[in-house]
Amino acid sequence: MQPTAKPLISVVMPVYNALPFLDDSVNSILTQTFTDFEFVIFDDASTDGSVERLRQWAARDNRIKLHESTTQLGLSGSSNAVVTHARAAIVARMDADDVAHPDRLRRQWQIIETQPDVAVVGTLCIGIGANGREVRPRDRWRLLRRSSYIPFPHGSAMFRREVFDRVGGYDDTPGGEDQKLFSKMATQGRVVTLPDILYSYRYHTNNATLFNGLRAVGEDHSSNGESLAAFYMLGAMRLWAGEPPKLLEPLLEKKSVKWDVKSLMIFTSALWGHVSPRSLKLCLRGSIKVRDLLAGTIVKDGKPYEWRLE
Repeated sequence: MQPTAKPLISVVMPVYNALPFLDDSVNSILTQTFTDFEFVIFDDASTDGSVERLRQWAARDNRIKLHESTTQLGLSGSSNAVVTHARAAIVARMDADDVAHPDRLRRQWQIIETQPDVAVVGTLCIGIGANGREVRPRDRWRLLRRSSYIPFPHGSAMFRREVFDRVGGYDDTPGGEDQKLFSKMATQGRVVTLPDILYSYRYHTNNATLFNGLRAVGEDHSSNGESLAAFYMLGAMRLWAGEPPKLLEPLLEKKSVKWDVKSLMIFTSALWGHVSPRSLKLCLRGSIKVRDLLAGTIVKDGKPYEWRLE
């Protein structure tokens, strides 16, 4: 039997205990307007029935190539493993709890195919809760500021496989795996973001970002900037997921935090979130909408914007 021709894109998705949101995520890829792709899924020894559901999906659609691990490799290990099974020169990341909008792959393919100096193209998103409803609006302001943090969600990235291999893929060290990867890839080509809403990022209490934040907050050897970033990440994930941030006590107990303007701002938010998380959430939604509208006078949909690193 002759092997099938290589697809133009390999969509890769590592999975670990994602069952509550798995169907939405898988279906959002299978219903893309761009159809010349394979869907490579790597189950990282799930224990919640995810792998059984994935087997059902694979039996229904031959674009799905399911690989199963008997031992848990973790976020970096499973992310590297799933890419090794990809056959295409262009790889699109997908996270198992998020939702890709129908035209995502086509729009990103247009950029990466016509601009050979682009190594990675991500897309802006809205935030959704466990029930799929929007909780956080798009934020085009992210594309105007300089930051060491990528302006797009990890799962929205499309990248060149050769660049991924050249930089050695994801680091084995836990925490900030996506930030480290795209920082390395930025040395090999342009990392750009489409300002269009082509992805929905899911805020929920089992999100890997939440566990990374918990781990980082508990570490006392991190720098002040790393500590503050971890507190922000943890509080934001809980707040947009519909829970109180629960940051006040751990922030006061954190020995490595140095009290400056940034830490005082986070402390104020932590105190506000402790007293009235609902009003904090409403205020943040309003401020994000305002700055997004203001940024929209400069940032135009359909045009990729390069990551402005600090």
